[in-house]
Amino acid sequence: MDYDVVIVGAGPAGIFTALELIQKGSGQKIIMIEKGSAVEKRSCPKNKTGECMSCKPYCHITTGFSGAGAFSDGKLSLNYEVGGDLPMLIGEKKAQETIDYTDKIYLKFGADTHVEGLENSEEVKEIRKRAIHAGLKLVDCPIRHLGTEKAQELYYAIEQYLLQNGVEILFGYECTNLIINNSECRGVYVSKGAENKEIFGKRIVVATGRRGADWLDKLCIEHGIAHNPGTVDIGVRVEVRSEIMETVNRTLYESKLIGYPLPFRNKVRTFCQNPGGFVSQENYDNNLAVVNGHSYKDLKSDNTNLAILCSHNFNQPFNQPIEYAQKVGELTNMLGAGHILVQRYGDILNGKRTWQNELSRSNVKPTLPDAVAGDITAALPYRSMVNIINFIQAVDHVVPGFASEETLLYSPELKFYSNRVRMDKDFTTSVKGLYCLGDSSGWTRGLMMASAMGVLMGRRIFEETV
Repeated sequence: MDYDVVIVGAGPAGIFTALELIQKGSGQKIIMIEKGSAVEKRSCPKNKTGECMSCKPYCHITTGFSGAGAFSDGKLSLNYEVGGDLPMLIGEKKAQETIDYTDKIYLKFGADTHVEGLENSEEVKEIRKRAIHAGLKLVDCPIRHLGTEKAQELYYAIEQYLLQNGVEILFGYECTNLIINNSECRGVYVSKGAENKEIFGKRIVVATGRRGADWLDKLCIEHGIAHNPGTVDIGVRVEVRSEIMETVNRTLYESKLIGYPLPFRNKVRTFCQNPGGFVSQENYDNNLAVVNGHSYKDLKSDNTNLAILCSHNFNQPFNQPIEYAQKVGELTNMLGAGHILVQRYGDILNGKRTWQNELSRSNVKPTLPDAVAGDITAALPYRSMVNIINFIQAVDHVVPGFASEETLLYSPELKFYSNRVRMDKDFTTSVKGLYCLGDSSGWTRGLMMASAMGVLMGRRIFEETV
């Protein structure tokens, strides 16, 4: 089967590549290959069972049309400073212009018109002042919050639009390898059960998201696709009562704080803040359970959760950052008997594990009820743990009460980014006909920036064919 454009992965980057081609009226013959299900068929059984069922062959939260975006809290970061390193490749001005353009497309398909973080300038100044005193940087980033349930409705509308405009989508098919001859990518191998296919195309776009970072990394090694070791984020999901975060939640919705705490000076940041949200579990390959957070438009808890992530960059001779983070996650899962671990901050400082009966007496009631009370310090690397503790103490100067004894830390929170694929500003890789986009490329982190990268890819393909 021959196509003009073959897109591997139906996450934001792949979706917006196809969308932009349609918007431009390109007439290209497009196929998308997605190992998961259509968005309307994605469903997490935990909502009914109350516990993670470790769904096979993949987790519906992380896999399927729109990727993890459909089942996340659905936040669109509208500032080029948030969402990865794409601005380093294409320039800050172009990145911001593309974000603004992409945001209009989201609005067209039903995104909430309200933007968080544009008001209360005096309160923002006060929060920034406290952040500066604590040695932290507050990044101004307007947020368009889709909400977990509303994001699914929006992406369903996009899915139907693509289908109605001639895009073929193969659901349930896994891309197993690339077809590369004489340093040119000609197509992909896909499989579904015992069925195997070869799909050929003039341009092959790999946009497999964080879920496919490890897969793409292996292909880069196998086929000699030029790439550099990437960053891996190791951290925890923090949960506090919303009263503690009330001012920040009201003023900013999401406080994006960055610090470089002593003694290691690694970059540590907050990520994915969910006012009134719920801590959740996601499952990756090899039964790896990681923690995340969701925030609904209508359903609210008494708590706010957010991630604190420590960035690790490795140099020679080590070049397996993804495998390193996976090992950390596996060790944590082992201690939790396959579940997410949770520990009170005060217990960490006191050098003791947390017990279940202690959680039941706390003001902060876990929104992930099947998390196992234990000792996350027995699994997280010393460097990461020290960075996280010192960063939490700094945040406490910005948000008094954040470092209380009852603050909950869930582990492992891991963000897998592929080793960064080498490319130029037009996304040209070392293999002719092959393009790598989104989080799996190592250049973006999050819904909006991945979507914007897809828009630019669609424009490039259109301009080459007119």
